[in-house]
Amino acid sequence: MNRKALYLGLFTVVAWGSSFAAIRVSLLGGYSPGHLVLTRFMVASLVFVLYALWPRTKIRLPAWRDVWKILLLGWTGISIYHFGLTYGEQTVSAGTAGLFIATVPIFTSIIAVIFLKERMSPLGWIGMAIGLAGVALITIGSAEGAVEVSVGAWFILVAVIATSFFFVFQKPLFTRYTPIELTAYFTWAGTLPFLYFTPGLISEIQGATLEATVATVYMGVIPATIAYVTWSTALSIADAGAVSSLLYVEPVVAILVAWVWLQELPSGLSTIGGLVAILSVIAVNWEAMRRRPVLK
Repeated sequence: MNRKALYLGLFTVVAWGSSFAAIRVSLLGGYSPGHLVLTRFMVASLVFVLYALWPRTKIRLPAWRDVWKILLLGWTGISIYHFGLTYGEQTVSAGTAGLFIATVPIFTSIIAVIFLKERMSPLGWIGMAIGLAGVALITIGSAEGAVEVSVGAWFILVAVIATSFFFVFQKPLFTRYTPIELTAYFTWAGTLPFLYFTPGLISEIQGATLEATVATVYMGVIPATIAYVTWSTALSIADAGAVSSLLYVEPVVAILVAWVWLQELPSGLSTIGGLVAILSVIAVNWEAMRRRPVLK
């Protein structure tokens, strides 16, 4: 992985890691999940509209043959992912939600094996099985001390699987569009389903705390706009597996921010599950990591 991709990827995972606590702040401050994702992505969509209208910048219209792919990827990677994550954080702590993200490379590998016919070594299959056990531990541990599976955990699992599909199937489009164009397309497409939550939005914004609204706007500008552009840029110039491995950093950021901002920490069982999941991802990608060129 080259240095540019590394720095862009690290900026992204730090920004995304901070969003878990911001989501909790917004939910606790008066926003419902539907109004939160709508407000957040209305802000993000507006940022891209302003960018497109800025002098000497240009976002081309996508080719008709790619519109359906962009819509499906936008709905999967933006709509399903962010609604699942936001709804899930009603009952799951920010730190635990961040640990779930450590499992994205596991599901990405499974999807690549099934749909892209990628081969996996025996060590990879063993690592994947261990990783799924880690997912189970995180899921059970998310129930705030009870040995059961919280409803929010299921929503976050769906979000993780959705973003894994998004990462796998967006890369071919980089041959025809710039990262900022693709991010704008995905954001606009992903915002459309959220318009369903428009009724009551104004009154909810008025009734929310200032901290909740500031956190929501922050998520719309930084994690949902700038960080998606930097992530797409990193994916366009480096191997997807190498870039995705940076997601190991995200739960650490999520836990630290949640601890400082919300005095919130994941349960011991979820933490153990997260560590197991991260170790399994390293096992799954061990052969590929050994063959990767030295950082330049």
